[in-house]
Amino acid sequence: MKEVKKTATKKIKEVKTDGPIQEDSTDTLPTTEEVAAEEVISKPLAKKGKRSAKAVVEVEEKLAKEERKSQEAEKPKKPKAPVKPARSRLERASKKYREVAKLLEIGKEYNLKEAVELTVKTSTTKFDSTVELHINLNVDPKQADQNLRDNLVLPAGTGKLVRVAVFAEPDDVKTAKTAGADTAGGDEFLQQLDKNIVDFDLLITAPTMMPKLAKYAKLLGPKGLMPNPKSGTVTTNIVKAVEQAKAGRLEYRVDSTGIVHCGIGKVSFGADKVFQNAEAVLNSIKNNKPSSVKVALIKSVYLTTSMGPSVRVALSEL
Repeated sequence: MKEVKKTATKKIKEVKTDGPIQEDSTDTLPTTEEVAAEEVISKPLAKKGKRSAKAVVEVEEKLAKEERKSQEAEKPKKPKAPVKPARSRLERASKKYREVAKLLEIGKEYNLKEAVELTVKTSTTKFDSTVELHINLNVDPKQADQNLRDNLVLPAGTGKLVRVAVFAEPDDVKTAKTAGADTAGGDEFLQQLDKNIVDFDLLITAPTMMPKLAKYAKLLGPKGLMPNPKSGTVTTNIVKAVEQAKAGRLEYRVDSTGIVHCGIGKVSFGADKVFQNAEAVLNSIKNNKPSSVKVALIKSVYLTTSMGPSVRVALSEL
């Protein structure tokens, strides 16, 4: 009886809808990828080779790519914007720099005295600029005997206030303070280093005190404050070392490219005092010429101030 009722109700529904029972309208339509996949599957393709489904898709992608390229080639190309030529260093400099640069002739070399006078005149800063001397040498710093290094006392001083510290025995501490040392002490000085307190620009000590400073090499070394016999900061004559440091002792050393850079005074010194300092540095370098260098020691010499133009010195006049 139940089966009879089901068939009867089904016929009644067909009559009311005038057709078979429709499916739910909420079913989603197939996507384009599914349609393309069905078309590829419907074609009689081989499992492998040129007629496989993968090969057909690759060919279609290749053709589409070539078509896009041809369309892009047919499009008119936009004209490129004109490239402006790069400005020279002088054109990019400040107005004040360009004005003082007119005092120098391009490519000309000056004797040392003229170069010093022009260097002092071409200072562009409001503060008291440092006069810098740059000397390019014919040396190979990788060779131990050509690694040029020395120190000297400049006749007119450096113009810098140097804070000198002395680590020595109690007897030398008193004499160091009398000579002008800013800080002097023994074990109490090491207690400051234990607290990482470094309030000095130069440290002088005796050879017998160096073993006690060895453990502070990581603190003092990176700052360039570790005493060294070559720089004159490890000496038995502490009084003389302190007096020279206060008088204007200059230490110079050739860098990895074979150039010596050093400050030889201030613009406020005037041309005469700066000339004396420059002459002293050049004489010191010539006197320390390595015996292994058979050619001329000095390649070129330039003078300049902080943020000022450089002046080339004629080697024939040195």
